[in-house]
Amino acid sequence: MKKLLALIMTVAMLAMLAACGGGDDNSANTASETYNVGLLQLVEHPSLDEIRTAIEDELAAKGYADVINIDYVNGQNDATTMNTAAQKFVSDGDDAIIAIATNAAQSVAAATQDIPIIFSAVTDPVIAELVTNMDAPEGNVTGVSDYIDVAAIFDLAAELTPDVKTFGFVYNMGEPNSVSVISQAKAYLDGKGIAYTEAFVTNIGEVTTATQSLMGKVDALFLPIDNTVASAMSNVADIAIANNIPVYPAADSMVNDGGLATAGVNYTQLGKQTADMLIRILIDGETVAENPVEVLTEYSVTVNPETAAAIGVDVSAYTAE
Repeated sequence: MKKLLALIMTVAMLAMLAACGGGDDNSANTASETYNVGLLQLVEHPSLDEIRTAIEDELAAKGYADVINIDYVNGQNDATTMNTAAQKFVSDGDDAIIAIATNAAQSVAAATQDIPIIFSAVTDPVIAELVTNMDAPEGNVTGVSDYIDVAAIFDLAAELTPDVKTFGFVYNMGEPNSVSVISQAKAYLDGKGIAYTEAFVTNIGEVTTATQSLMGKVDALFLPIDNTVASAMSNVADIAIANNIPVYPAADSMVNDGGLATAGVNYTQLGKQTADMLIRILIDGETVAENPVEVLTEYSVTVNPETAAAIGVDVSAYTAE
């Protein structure tokens, strides 16, 4: 009987030790362990806001809302504000940093070579000098690109408005993502023998004037995912509609703000993939090198029926149920 009692006590003690030992589990997905993540967004406008919301929703859906604390900063499209935020994330000792849009990613990349950085909505991270090899990141930076297939957009434009002879571009040359996409657009149009002209902006206040300067010179507008222009998209749309000019932006949110149509990336999906990459690196313990830059391969056509009706373009092929 004494031997049986001793055996029961031994089993009980082992069970207690095992239970206590659970606190030493290195798994990050524990209620007692939390992580701090800085999130720097270039500026607030629908496309980038959609990404941020999708990141937060995905973290909540995966059960990490109380595990990963997000410190969100709106960079206000201002270099000083973004650099200050980046330095704060570093001095706070954040466990990881998310950067939405190219200039925001460049600010945080310049601030630290140690903290993992996951960018989102960087069209060309190589040109932006964030990575040298998208398939095998060597430093502390990786992420999800919103690379644009300009051919898909211009093919859509040829279908909806086949009589376009000259495109106009409005963009900020200070945004590397815009420069990269415009370079691709020029190469595509050169190959098709289609003319183009461009107007440059450096801030939101110049977008209206730049757009107006192209009226009477172009048959349609093509807009890259330019954060400066996107912030004034409603003005661009008003001017274009008044002049019966179709606008083909690279972002679906810019179509929702008055553009005619696009074949672009889904920004909710972009945000989900960004959150999933953060989870793998922060929670699962994967390295940046184990997470190649992701590029969305599925594009969806988005049209604006109200804009189409206003300028007399038939988009019924994409609105019929």
